[in-house]
Amino acid sequence: MRVILAEDSTLLREGLVRLLIEEGHEVLAAVGDAVSLIAEVEKQAPDTVVVDIRMPPTHTDEGVRAALEIRERWPKMGVLVLSQHVERNYAAQLLASNAERVGYLLKDRVAQIEEFLDALERINAGGAAIDPEVVRQLVIRTTHSDPLAKLTPRERSVLEALAQGHTNTAIAQKLHISLSSVEKNLNSIFDKLELSHTTGYSRRILAILRYLES
Repeated sequence: MRVILAEDSTLLREGLVRLLIEEGHEVLAAVGDAVSLIAEVEKQAPDTVVVDIRMPPTHTDEGVRAALEIRERWPKMGVLVLSQHVERNYAAQLLASNAERVGYLLKDRVAQIEEFLDALERINAGGAAIDPEVVRQLVIRTTHSDPLAKLTPRERSVLEALAQGHTNTAIAQKLHISLSSVEKNLNSIFDKLELSHTTGYSRRILAILRYLES
């Protein structure tokens, strides 16, 4: 995989470079600001970019704005955004238009190397990877107007795994249930969230993106 990194923390940036190279990936560039990121993407056309949300000069939303520009200009390019905290508005902006080749991870997850690498591979393969903590904060909502309140505990567990970008087989393994049980729960989730008539992979992730937009 050909990767470009954008992270203003030199220590984290160099650590990610070393990790990716050790895993056999090609790091085309590692930069510290969003302007340099866009310039390198234009020049080198990577498979995937990894970008921090907050970067110079204001350390607010430079990274996510660069990520949105990349997704608009190069829709087949994978984008993995890193964030210090769960920032739902930024996640919604990034994920709302298209739930393929995109990820949103908390920086703490980078320390869990296998999870970080798995997320990167899923994104590069055309899938999605949403941080479990982001999902957790969404599925615990219990207001009466929230359609998630209609879900059973098992359906919530399946939805959480689904929203992290796992396949049906991976969900079955993760929750120690049969593949047919996963499919049955997914159909029930889609019905309760009124997604039954939506087709394609997007229906799978729309079950969680609806709440990122709220």
